[in-house]
Amino acid sequence: MARFKRILVVLGATLTVLALAVGALFTWLWTDADVSTVGDARFDRELAIPPLAPSRVAEDGTRVFDLRMQAGETEFEPGRKTPTWGFNGSYLGPTLRAERGEKVRVRIHNTLDEASGVHWHGMHLPARMDGGPHQPIPAGGRWSPQWTVDQPAATLWYHPHPHGATEQHVRRGLAGLFLLDDDRTARLPLPKRYGVDDLPVIVQDVRFDGARLDGDRGLMQSVGFLGDRTMVNGTLRPYRQVGDELIRLRLLNASTARTYSFGFPDDRAFSLLATDGGLLERPVPLERVQLSPGERAEIVVRMRAGERVMLRSFPQDNYGGAWQRRFSGGDDSFDVLELRAARHLRPSAGLPQSLGVLETPDGSDAVRGRYFDLKRSGINGRSMDMGRVDETVTRGTTEVWTVRNSNGMPHNFHVHDVQFRVLEVDGEAPPPALRGPKDTVFVPHGTVMKLALRFTGPADPGTPYMYHCHLLYHEDEGMMGQFVVVEKGGAATGGGHIPAGPRHAHRH
Repeated sequence: MARFKRILVVLGATLTVLALAVGALFTWLWTDADVSTVGDARFDRELAIPPLAPSRVAEDGTRVFDLRMQAGETEFEPGRKTPTWGFNGSYLGPTLRAERGEKVRVRIHNTLDEASGVHWHGMHLPARMDGGPHQPIPAGGRWSPQWTVDQPAATLWYHPHPHGATEQHVRRGLAGLFLLDDDRTARLPLPKRYGVDDLPVIVQDVRFDGARLDGDRGLMQSVGFLGDRTMVNGTLRPYRQVGDELIRLRLLNASTARTYSFGFPDDRAFSLLATDGGLLERPVPLERVQLSPGERAEIVVRMRAGERVMLRSFPQDNYGGAWQRRFSGGDDSFDVLELRAARHLRPSAGLPQSLGVLETPDGSDAVRGRYFDLKRSGINGRSMDMGRVDETVTRGTTEVWTVRNSNGMPHNFHVHDVQFRVLEVDGEAPPPALRGPKDTVFVPHGTVMKLALRFTGPADPGTPYMYHCHLLYHEDEGMMGQFVVVEKGGAATGGGHIPAGPRHAHRH
């Protein structure tokens, strides 16, 4: 009996030690999980501005761009060379620019040692030109998609979309802006001098392991890779000298998993001009704008002569419970970009009260609805299958898609080819920041959204577009589906595996 009591005492002591150890480990993980760079460093690197890509106009009037996907080395810090990928350089790519109504062709040469691709995120174009996983460009291969720009002025972007490897390719540096212009926007008195009072702001979170870009996920990071610092346009600790009263920032969240809430430390109001697909109906005053991976926003901030003001990302409380906020980045905060105003600023014209009329549908003529349940295991319970068409839509029709996230973690939802209108968020009218044209939207845990989409073609029953979570780790895991656009009464064709890259790419 005495021996049995001693065993119980030893066992109890052992369990107590284990419980204390587990508790200590959890406490360490919890306290070490949130990240803040606020006030940590002097912003001493001048912000790089991606160059405008040169182009030429062919005899048939097509504007032609050239992009070269290549490996290289980038000195994010002087004297430390980091292996990276880029377009026409070692990291990121040039800014492509075209006008509504123009025909464009982009000649792409993949000089990497593996297949990749280029997706035109936010662009309305034929499915065969979309650059999704069905249009891979093999190592050493070339692809020359062409289309006519047929959508309003907007801040779009391009990035790889290889099936199962998108996160890795984007994180290594393959991304760039594609700006669209139109006559309406050209007439508006908005800041529009690229790199002067109209600044591209490509935000990424990174973590370095020595000279290498680290891509390992943390133990509890279910959303994907989360870095411990940010950079803008490939510049760490960036600042930008500005000389105008009003500065337009074209914000792109090019991170693979992190969501940001942008604003300024003094809580000054700024004007939201545009969302993913272009201008709102009128400027909206805000103090914060939240962008999940892939989302864009154009904001205008008023500067005061001689001041320095920091663009900051603030903690967010809409990630689900405390566990998800702490381990999915919701508690994190970052100093992102310092704006330094000249002592004497050029006067800027006041912003117009009206920006135009939205071209996105309002859902009143919807012919049907569809439902999308977001889970890491797949959408509507199905993981991505390249040979399966999940939805078939009729060209020229409008539909209402209901998107729901009850997965306990953040997701977002991106639809290729279309710009949609957010009709409802949890049964209520959307907040002002979601009232513009969108192609990607943040869907926090516990949220139900209704979206109105119009499919204007062209029909292609054999080549699909994608819809997916744009937290790229989730996309690569299978949170993606595909749809085809058909003429009335048509059906998806092919059966089995849908033909992919060989029609669109070739080795040289």
